Amino acid sequence: MRHGFIKAAAVTPNIKVADPVYNAERICEKLKEAYERKAKIIVFPELCITGYTCQDLFLQEILLKEALAALKRITECTKGQDALVFVGLPVVRHQKLYNAAAVLRDGKILGMVPKTYIPNYGEFYEARHFTPGNGEAADILIDKEKIPFGSKLLFACEEMPSLLVGCEICEDMWAVETPGTSHALAGATVLVNLSASNETVTKDEYRKMLIGSGSARLVCGYVYASAGEGESTQDLVFSGHNMIAENGSILAEAERFSNETVYGELDIFRLAEERRRLNTFLTRDDGGYTIIPFSLKQEETKLTRKFARAPFVPAEAATRDKRCDDILKLQSYGLKKRFEHTSAKTAVIGVSGGLDSTLALLVTARCFDLLQKDRSDMIAVTMPCFGTTDRTYQNACKLAKTLGAVLKEVDIKRSVMQHFEDIGQDMDNHDVTYENGQARERTQVLMDIANQSGGLVIGTGDMSELALGWATYNGDHMSMYGVNAGVPKTLVRHLVQYFADTCGNQELADVLRDVLDTPVSPELLPPVDGVISQKTEKLVGPYELHDFFLYYVLRLHFPPSKVYRLARETFGGVYAYEEILKWLKIFYKRFFSQQFKRSCLPDGPKVGSVAVSPRGDLRMPSDASAAVWIKEAEALKP
Repeated sequence: MRHGFIKAAAVTPNIKVADPVYNAERICEKLKEAYERKAKIIVFPELCITGYTCQDLFLQEILLKEALAALKRITECTKGQDALVFVGLPVVRHQKLYNAAAVLRDGKILGMVPKTYIPNYGEFYEARHFTPGNGEAADILIDKEKIPFGSKLLFACEEMPSLLVGCEICEDMWAVETPGTSHALAGATVLVNLSASNETVTKDEYRKMLIGSGSARLVCGYVYASAGEGESTQDLVFSGHNMIAENGSILAEAERFSNETVYGELDIFRLAEERRRLNTFLTRDDGGYTIIPFSLKQEETKLTRKFARAPFVPAEAATRDKRCDDILKLQSYGLKKRFEHTSAKTAVIGVSGGLDSTLALLVTARCFDLLQKDRSDMIAVTMPCFGTTDRTYQNACKLAKTLGAVLKEVDIKRSVMQHFEDIGQDMDNHDVTYENGQARERTQVLMDIANQSGGLVIGTGDMSELALGWATYNGDHMSMYGVNAGVPKTLVRHLVQYFADTCGNQELADVLRDVLDTPVSPELLPPVDGVISQKTEKLVGPYELHDFFLYYVLRLHFPPSKVYRLARETFGGVYAYEEILKWLKIFYKRFFSQQFKRSCLPDGPKVGSVAVSPRGDLRMPSDASAAVWIKEAEALKP
């Protein structure tokens, strides 16, 4: 439960149709397995105590009696166990038969949820036997005990107030106005569905789409347990297509026709935060719900779910290529609009031979093609100084040439040295003034060339640099349109790689691949033996770590302890825990202290769900204290 993680299980037991005694034993066996795996929410299929396909046997009193006896046996199996259990059976109330889910906890029946929508089409004829469930809770008498009975029941965890569980049964999920929608709007963060969905060709795809999109629309966790092959009889075949979803993502999916139990850790705190963030998710209290409390032990949930090392970069190649193409379009069309609006004649880009400036020049070339504008109006400016290496200089020159840009070289050494002399800066003192003086001179050169040529200065800095404040204020921090401002560093690399793979120009591709192999550096310190000496990641930390932090801090608003936990889970074996913690602390310190730079950023296209623009996603005071975050980070242990 620490950090909001709750393990759920969707279980399909091997059953025999119309044999509650046998089925109860199989259910209890599966319960034991789920307890051993520390599952806290355990869901079984619809009518699994009897089997869904009993047909007119549901009218036999003896079957209904045995079903209740089996429920008693299963309830006993929950005694002393720390889990909320959902199991399906037929029950009689006021001489009417209902398809219901019994909700069990620690040897007690907490409630009964009847199915709302009773299908009576195609191969389904449930209306022959079952009555649609009531809304607001009434009582049902079981073993002389009054049990809450109704579709509007929510089960609330006392130890985790944001964990509220609502229940649907099969067709309820397929309806136009689902009970789950009402549950979610009443506060439910987890929905469970006890189902007996038979298998037909392509139905699995539609089922998966419904569950994934439903969990996204309702911003919830969804645990779906379906009947398996033991149900298959006459014309119907069942596959046990169990799934666990969270806010649009399928966390676990059973192999069909295997009666496989699937497990997944739902992040309840993430769901609750997401609902707070989305002002269009409007909860409502219509007074019709009964809240039934239950208790869970507060213990750490062992995580089996995986977290992507590069959350901004799709793992699958085809998806990644599409993502790259989409981002290049967003960047180039955004820049196209700026050119159309300003009637600018040229684009002025400082090219260093590094990744960011390379991407900016590639985007500008695409933009000019869209405008049907001659690429000779692109002015690529190389500005060698104290830290420039031959490798980066040559790559900058080759890049400009192969893209058809005009290359302009402005050696800024003399200007910078004169400036240092003017302000009394010792040339042997390689401090921040030594570095930033060069960056500001480069920006001045670019701005003045833009004025000369009636152009726009195209910014090259990426989102990861902006998040860390790794930019010289009023130096490379400033431009007239920052095309890379919404792109994290880990994605910049893939965009350049994608361009190299798809450009159809071998000479250009060779240059781009050499740029990709060059260490990331601002080249503001003198090289050693002609090789880059100032390597950014040695100073501020690995960008793959910082982009991981950035995603979970800005997109999901996780606290330092949770970010660190996920980073350990993800990067353990790649970085020592001490190193992860070190860079996490640096991330928070730099992120808070450098907001003043982000508060006056130039325009630039938003390309993803995380951005640092002060006009959009990040409305943050420039002088906010980081004390609360730093305190939690400092208390963490490697």
